[in-house]
Amino acid sequence: MGTTASVRPLTLADVTETQSPGAHSAHDTPSRSPEYRLAVGALRGLRHDLLDNPMEYRLLRPMRTDGPIVRRLPARIRNQVRWLPHALIAFLAFLTLPIAYTTDSGRFVDELVFLITGFVPATAVLLTLVRPRAAFWLSLGSTPFVAVLAGSDAWAPSSFLAHIVVVTVVALRTRPRTAAWMWVLTAAYAVFATVFLGYGGGSVAGPLLFITAMTLLVTTTLHVRREARQEVTAQQTVTAHERSRRTLLEERTTIARELHDVVAHHMSVVAIQAEAAPYRVENPPPELEKAFATIRENAVAALTELRRVLGVVRAEDYEAPEAPQPTLADLDGLLANVRDAGLTVDRTVVGAVRELPQGVELSAYRIIQEALSNALRHAPGAPAKVEVSYVLGGLALRVVNGAARGLVKPSPGAGHGITGMRERVTMLNGEMTAGPTEDGGYEVTAFIPVPREEAQ
Repeated sequence: MGTTASVRPLTLADVTETQSPGAHSAHDTPSRSPEYRLAVGALRGLRHDLLDNPMEYRLLRPMRTDGPIVRRLPARIRNQVRWLPHALIAFLAFLTLPIAYTTDSGRFVDELVFLITGFVPATAVLLTLVRPRAAFWLSLGSTPFVAVLAGSDAWAPSSFLAHIVVVTVVALRTRPRTAAWMWVLTAAYAVFATVFLGYGGGSVAGPLLFITAMTLLVTTTLHVRREARQEVTAQQTVTAHERSRRTLLEERTTIARELHDVVAHHMSVVAIQAEAAPYRVENPPPELEKAFATIRENAVAALTELRRVLGVVRAEDYEAPEAPQPTLADLDGLLANVRDAGLTVDRTVVGAVRELPQGVELSAYRIIQEALSNALRHAPGAPAKVEVSYVLGGLALRVVNGAARGLVKPSPGAGHGITGMRERVTMLNGEMTAGPTEDGGYEVTAFIPVPREEAQ
């Protein structure tokens, strides 16, 4: 009984305490020292710089001709100078051949040995033109074989020259970290060949490492200088862009202020005079009172729209009014308004009416509004027709008016209405055409694409 009483059921805490040591040893990674992480990061950089895709094809581009010296040369010579780096590399590759043909002991090598001791280093030099990483590995990997065949120490004369050229060209074509890794690997081979292989090449390895270190230091300095120049150029470009943008905003603010001072004043006068005009005529007819009321409503609406646009242009923290933007559902009010102004307009709707994105609805309304305004100004007395077609894949609009009639002269325009309509259509990836018709009128057609998933 006592034993049974001492046994209690296992709880979550017991399971956690029991499994935590094993779980820690199986899943948790022990903390690594900073030296270990530094070594892992360095090896990862070596793999990325020299081991990943060593056969990568990178053709050496021609030299730029906009330098301070080259750009002063004649055009014919300047075009030839573009290939100067390629010619220099080819010359250095050719230079390894006579060096390999005669070894340091003065004896002439046979043809088979010459193919290896001469052409392999030359191939490594030429390979820097198209595959820089492969050129380094070929130069370093072929060095001990060339040294054995040439009867030299750790570095044969041809390999000595070829490796300096390869390291220099590859460093110029890559980044400073790659240059550092090439020097470390070269030094590692020199130490391995001298200490473990017994080559007495210490006297040759020292000058080689010193020359390559100085060369890589110069190339690294050129890299840093070039990157700094590119960064300064990019910063200057951004600064110039910001300056032009600020100038544009200042110009827009000036235009908005002038627009308010000129247009708003005259529209206010129109609204006041339209409101007071019926009281200046004794017993005015209802048609006249309705006409003046329409004029006043249009003037007040224009003032409201002007103030809204003015606020958007002048203030960055401007909050748009909560009044809804017009859509195609408000088209009846627009047509009634232009009919009151004297324009005879008919509307035709084709297809099943459906709700479209707000931007499409607003742009379509504005396009029809601008086209009817142009008909009022440029073709007074002419009838107009509005066609709205809900087609598969989008919305088609067509506004056409006839030639001007009556005694009222057409009002000259600045030509910005068509531009504004075209900008709206282009913004929505649509297409628009505008031009005169055969009977002397004018026609505006537009198609605004609407993806099926955006249509409600």
